[in-house]
Amino acid sequence: QVQLVESGGGLVQPGGSLRLSCAASGSIFSINFMGWYRQAPEKERELVATITSDGSTNYADSVKGRFTISRDNAKNTVYLQMNSLKPEDTAVYYCVANIATTMSLRTYWGQGTQVTVSS
Repeated sequence: QVQLVESGGGLVQPGGSLRLSCAASGSIFSINFMGWYRQAPEKERELVATITSDGSTNYADSVKGRFTISRDNAKNTVYLQMNSLKPEDTAVYYCVANIATTMSLRTYWGQGTQVTVSS
């Protein structure tokens, strides 16, 4: 009943910017934390950034100062503004959200969106 739909991935040159969006829909009662993970080829999935319902943020050291996470609680949407992109940022980016419905409290994942940083 709950879906996370990501958008905004693509191909960008080194030093460029992209903005990812992830909208949660369905029978949502409340959303606790939201965030982004990424997985590069032949590497484990890693945390990129998270944001709580009151706006507290957490970032991986590798993206601090370059990426900004934000959310619009009215739209159940989380964003990831990625600036100064590097080739090592190339990965599939996954949205994650801890969502309460009337039936359960669990963590949901999006389907992933590809980000490729290359000249």
